[in-house]
Amino acid sequence: MRGKVAVVGVGMIKFGELFEKSLETMIQEAYLNCLKNVDKGIDPGEIKAAWFGQWSGGFIGQGTQSGHSLTSMIGNRNIPCTRLENACPTGGDTFRHACLGVASGLYDVVLALGAEKMRDKPSAESLGGAGGGGGAETGSHPAWMIGQGGPAIQAMHATRQMYQLGYTMEDFARVAVKNHHNGSFCPFAHYQFDITLERVLNSPIICWPLHLFDCCPQTDGAAAAIVCRADLASKYSNKPVYVLGSHVGNDHNQLWDRSSFVEQLSTVKAAKGAFEMAGVKPRDVDFAELHDCFTNTELMNIEDVGFVPKGEAAARLKNGEFDMQGPLPINPSGGLKAHGHPIAATGLGQIYEVVTQLREEADKRQVKLKNGIGLQHNVGGPAFGVAVVNILSRSL
Repeated sequence: MRGKVAVVGVGMIKFGELFEKSLETMIQEAYLNCLKNVDKGIDPGEIKAAWFGQWSGGFIGQGTQSGHSLTSMIGNRNIPCTRLENACPTGGDTFRHACLGVASGLYDVVLALGAEKMRDKPSAESLGGAGGGGGAETGSHPAWMIGQGGPAIQAMHATRQMYQLGYTMEDFARVAVKNHHNGSFCPFAHYQFDITLERVLNSPIICWPLHLFDCCPQTDGAAAAIVCRADLASKYSNKPVYVLGSHVGNDHNQLWDRSSFVEQLSTVKAAKGAFEMAGVKPRDVDFAELHDCFTNTELMNIEDVGFVPKGEAAARLKNGEFDMQGPLPINPSGGLKAHGHPIAATGLGQIYEVVTQLREEADKRQVKLKNGIGLQHNVGGPAFGVAVVNILSRSL
């Protein structure tokens, strides 16, 4: 894929509790924003295929969705479109499939779009299919998966991180403080306010040792990217961003098969494959958008991607290394913790941030670029058994 694919436009809407907007409206706004973002302009008719990321489908009241649902919503029924679902990495994997469509030589210009309407039903109901929250009651998972929702699984990881690595609830809370601060500068973030360490630690326990403010919010949102052949990128943009590497990693989806609770092997595999394809190392990355669905998860991801050795992320966070103006900014957008997590839109929202940063158009949250390389990462699914990593660069 390296050298074959470029991003020439990205678009998204503000994430949040968007009760006033339909799924169709969210998708259309993100799509139109994406078209406007192509600085040299683009005829929508030049888009020859699309991938539609949508995790929830019909089970939270959005109706039955398929690929042709997207083409109808954007007014282009003449192109092939595939609906893709891959748990929490749905957005990142939707982007990956769009890139593969171009890298294969099949298409010159394609669209990747992800959208999710999470707030139209109560949280327990809309997340019932995510990991056992509804379990046998909804028929979405076998009985042995009941209780394996995100907070319970990550609480297991967090307690093991505390026991094996010496991490504390204060270490986890610092992730929330950092990401809320970053999110206060992001116009697309669900939460745009600062938070203190004390407020995190005094918030209600959701699943020990994770507090309310250790958990990302459930959110509505939509985001999109236009991908084209690298040799055509200058036709559409003065600031194209190139895709260097992309990979999906898998692990067991049963917790009892896990060999470790201080790492997620799916992320390790996804990062290894993406770095090998890109031909770069973790030390070459200037900043990263990592999947911080819970605060302890960000620390684990920093280590699993390969940025620091296992057990060092908490100390380096405390020293400011992952701050917006630190040597390795993590989640300058505010991450899922402040940005929110509209599942299929999350990864594409992260792609939006990576592209915007590499173009140096991120305003007050702009990070310092050395090599001009950014990384996007998602992890999720039953027992967090699937992950995706995409590596982008402002040059070839």
